[in-house]
Amino acid sequence: MADHGEQACRRVDGGISRVFALFGKRWTGQIVFVLLQRPVHFAELRRAIPGISERMLSDRLTELGAAGLVIREVHEGPPLRVAYRLTEAGAAMEPALKELGRWADTYLTRDDAAGSGTGR
Repeated sequence: MADHGEQACRRVDGGISRVFALFGKRWTGQIVFVLLQRPVHFAELRRAIPGISERMLSDRLTELGAAGLVIREVHEGPPLRVAYRLTEAGAAMEPALKELGRWADTYLTRDDAAGSGTGR
């Protein structure tokens, strides 16, 4: 028989809660997915993610850096350029993100992903 008590509810408040506290924020998954390809300069990263503002991109990169997933690298110029790359921990997200993408291709329509659908 399934455990429906208070203890079962507390189990959810572990690693999965920490993952969704970070990856549940808009743009975070897309940023990491772009960085899986290679290190990217800020302007390139912004172009790769249509609709994200500079401020939001900067905020998300700061959060990912604080979480130990992204490293900010300053390349002396001229011109001075800043690139971002994944740490080992960030790169380790690749299998999970690819699997989520496969799941979405199977179970979510484009309308579902935009928030206007109800799923299958």
